[in-house]
Amino acid sequence: MKTGDVSFWYADIGMPVPRPALAGDATADVCIVGAGYTGLWTAWYLKAAQPDLQVIVVEREFSGFGASGRNGGWLTGGFAWNHQRYLSGSDEAGVRGMVAAMNGTVDEVIGVCEAEGIDADILRTDELMVAVGAAQMARMQAEVAHRRQWGEEERVFAIGAEVRERVRIPEATGAMVVKGVARVQPAKLVQGLARACERVGVRIVEQTQALGLHQGRVETDRGTVSAKVILRATEGFTAGLPGLSRDWLPMNSAQIVTAPLPADIWAKIGWENHEILGDFANAYCYCQRTREGRIAVGARGVPYLYGSAIDRNGAPDAETIRRLTAILHRHFPAARGVAIDHAWCGVLAVPRDWCATVGFNPLTGMGFAGGYVGVGVSTSNLAGRTLADLALGRETALTRLPWVNHRVRKWEPEPLRWLGVHGMYGLLNAADRAEAKGAAKPSWMAGVASRMMGR
Repeated sequence: MKTGDVSFWYADIGMPVPRPALAGDATADVCIVGAGYTGLWTAWYLKAAQPDLQVIVVEREFSGFGASGRNGGWLTGGFAWNHQRYLSGSDEAGVRGMVAAMNGTVDEVIGVCEAEGIDADILRTDELMVAVGAAQMARMQAEVAHRRQWGEEERVFAIGAEVRERVRIPEATGAMVVKGVARVQPAKLVQGLARACERVGVRIVEQTQALGLHQGRVETDRGTVSAKVILRATEGFTAGLPGLSRDWLPMNSAQIVTAPLPADIWAKIGWENHEILGDFANAYCYCQRTREGRIAVGARGVPYLYGSAIDRNGAPDAETIRRLTAILHRHFPAARGVAIDHAWCGVLAVPRDWCATVGFNPLTGMGFAGGYVGVGVSTSNLAGRTLADLALGRETALTRLPWVNHRVRKWEPEPLRWLGVHGMYGLLNAADRAEAKGAAKPSWMAGVASRMMGR
C-alpha cells in the first residue's frame, strides 16, 4: 500500500511537472495567492469578464497540491452550513438565494469543463446519504425536512429500505437522496482548470511561497508581486500565513482507495449508478466508486494536529488507515479481501462558526474566500465567481449573497483548540457507539459536541 505522495488521484494521472517559480519582482492587476480550485476559478472568471486583465497566481507547491487534488470528488452544489447564521446579516430571501446559487454550481462546473475539454471523469449521478438504525433514520429525516424547507424540494427526498436495491449496505434502513450531483476525479479537474486558465492568459507561478500579503503587494521568497488587487485563496493552509493562525482551523481528512474490484464482488455490492455515497453516522464518511471500479472511502481520522500543523505530503497515520478500513468493511463486506492500494490525507478550512465566507475590502483591494468545511469542490466555483465580481467592482446578484463579508470570531489559542476538536470528535464517536446499540433516537452526546464547537 502506498501512503502520502499527495493523493491517489495523482498516482492515477501522474504527478505534474511544476511550473517555473517567480523570477524576481513582478506586477499585475490582480495577484491571487493559492492555485487550488478557489484561486483558479477566480482567475478564470476574472479573465472571462475582462480579458485584458493581468492576473498572476502564486502557488507554494504546484497547482492542486492541497485539498483540490486530494478531496473525495463530490460535486454536489449542496448548502452545508447553518442557514440561521447567515440570517444575521441578511434575510430569508437572501439565504434562499444562496441555496439556489449553490445548487447551480454543478451545471456551471460541468459546462466549463465541456467547453474547455477538461476530462475529469465527471459522471452525473445522485448523492446517497445512508442511514443505519433508528437514530440515524431520525437524523436523516430531520435533514431532509430541513433542506426541503430551505428551497431544495426538487432535489432532496428520503427513501426507505429500498436503498439496498441501489447499494447493498448491510442493515441500511433508509437514505437521503440528492439529485443533480456528480462524481469527479479531483486532480484531473484542478489540472485541467489550471491549463484552461493559462490558455486565457493567466500567469501561474509555482514553487513560490507567499511570506506576507499586504495592500498592493505580495511578498514571496522569490520576489514581490505588486498589484492593485490581492486575493487570498489558501483554504486549509491559511493558518500558516502571518497573522492568520486562528482565522480558520485546518481540519484533517483522510481517504483510502482499494484495488479495482472484480465483477463478482461488484455484483454483490450493486452500486451500479456510481452514486456518491455517505452515511448518517455522527462521525460520517464519504465514498465514491471510481472510473476504474475502485472504492474510495474518506473520513476525519485524526481530525486535528496541535498548533494547526499540516500533514507531510499527505501521509496519514496507521490508526487513521485502520479506521477507514473498518468503515470500508462495515459498509461493503464483500470487499474485505480486496487490497488497499493507497492512503492519503489533507486539510480543509473550518471557520469558528463553520460557515464559508467570501470577503473583499474595496478600500484596500484585498479579499479572500474559503472556509468550506469539506464541501469545496462546488463551493469554490461560486466563490470564484463572487470574488471576481467583487474584485472588479461589479454589483451583481452574487455580490449580494449573505456569505459576502460574513463576520466570524477567531478560534481559541492552544491548547484550547486541540482540546476542543478532539473532545468534539471523541463525543461524536461515543455517540455513534451508543446509537449502534439500538438507540431509538440520536444520542445527546452529538448535540453537546456540536454546541461545544459552534457547529
